[in-house]
Amino acid sequence: MKRHMSAKSRMELMQSLGERYRLGSRLAKQRILDEFVAVTGYHRKHAIRLLRLGRVDQSSVKPARPRRYGDAVGEALVVLWEAADRVCGKRLKVLIPTLVEALERHGHLHLDAGIRARLLSASAATIDRLLVVPRSGGPPRRHRRSGTTPSIRRSVPVRTFADWKEPVPGFVEADLVYHSGPNASGSFAQTLTLTDVASGWTECVALVVRDGALVTEALTKLRKVMPFRLLGFDTDNGSEFLNEIVIAYCRDNAIEFTRSRPYHKNDQAWVEQKNGSVVRRLVGYRRLEGLAAVGVLARLYEAARLFVNFFQPSFKLASKTRVGARVTKRYHLPATPSARLLESKDVPEEMKDRLRLAAAGLDPLRLLDEIRTMQRHLADLAAGEVPSLVSSRDPELDTFLKSLKTAWQKGEVRPTHAARPKPQRDWRTRVDPFEIAWPLVRRWLEEEPDRTAKEILERLQIQQPGVFPDGQIRTLQRRVQEWRTAEARRLILAHPGLGISGHAFAETTGNIPS
Repeated sequence: MKRHMSAKSRMELMQSLGERYRLGSRLAKQRILDEFVAVTGYHRKHAIRLLRLGRVDQSSVKPARPRRYGDAVGEALVVLWEAADRVCGKRLKVLIPTLVEALERHGHLHLDAGIRARLLSASAATIDRLLVVPRSGGPPRRHRRSGTTPSIRRSVPVRTFADWKEPVPGFVEADLVYHSGPNASGSFAQTLTLTDVASGWTECVALVVRDGALVTEALTKLRKVMPFRLLGFDTDNGSEFLNEIVIAYCRDNAIEFTRSRPYHKNDQAWVEQKNGSVVRRLVGYRRLEGLAAVGVLARLYEAARLFVNFFQPSFKLASKTRVGARVTKRYHLPATPSARLLESKDVPEEMKDRLRLAAAGLDPLRLLDEIRTMQRHLADLAAGEVPSLVSSRDPELDTFLKSLKTAWQKGEVRPTHAARPKPQRDWRTRVDPFEIAWPLVRRWLEEEPDRTAKEILERLQIQQPGVFPDGQIRTLQRRVQEWRTAEARRLILAHPGLGISGHAFAETTGNIPS
């Protein structure tokens, strides 16, 4: 029972009984000790020491060391975590220097030298520990769709996950994400996702329908904005990719076109991971249809491509070894896709200069504000409302920055993921199996308070065979725990002259209450 009572309750009970225990006779002490042990669950010798002393001996307790990361560091860390779109501690650890510099450069953040030093020196484990309260979970994953006809499939070579080795930037994996919601019938918006295997650079394009011609148009657009030349195009076996239009486009533009094996999602692990961490994280799982939804998705991806590729560090697998059934994976330090491209020897210096120039002019907070605004519009469209698009968010940018300190208290902040709160349930969903037998159980507990729930259940099974199965032991344990807690509370709130053994103590002193 000790583990179920709070320390404060045990302390109050000990103070309430301690004085009467020390002043009572031998018989009174014995009765008070019996009840104290039964309610608290303490060992009898330990209970005697507590009641004699009247307090907990703190001489052997070491004082807690002073906090290194105070509330100011925690508030600043929450702002940085929100500005980074709630990444994990290991990724945020790598991003903090870049993010702090970018926010200070644009006047969104002003840190004291001491707080700045502590933020930069905090480990990934410390960051996770400081963000335990404001951190929230992620959305569930979705199933994949079917493939295409065998004739077209045989004309495209297969590339497995083990065939990538160490490719240069430009070999991408592509996949299509459905925004159909719970119902896959009818027409709905699609997202074409491209992920560079070498750097993790990710591009997303909104498509109004699933069509091979639109895929080629999207590739033409992306080839103009991606910071590398498109060398390889690896897809799954969907008909929007494996068709004559896309095959001819890749052949005419000297793009190596490959496909994964059917029903082997690991062959496209890079883009499948981005489908969850980028597309589903930004858009959610609601149904989006029509040109209005595609237009909002396009604006969302314009801001998201810069935010994800310049301010979202990601892991990259370094090695994988198998010993029997145990697989050990090693990862490189988290880095943003733009940082990996800057470190690559296969990217021209001219392109690296363009990346540096683009990074110097980016405001992560403004990008995140644009993402939140477009997510709000998507949520309105999914709910059947018509949003009014705005062209600028400058007047509300300061308000958005101030809201980052307390946004975690509201739970989910992405409008595309926010759900209506469910009413709190305060009623039973099952019939209490011990409702009829509880008066008998309570009488047994009053006569023998130290009896365990297991012993009581065995006694009930002997008296009423076949009524109380062994699987109801946890229910009975909870009921017994509630009774003992109520008894402890009754002792604390009892009359000062009386208690568990009030009458016994009065008998020993001659003061019998009327």
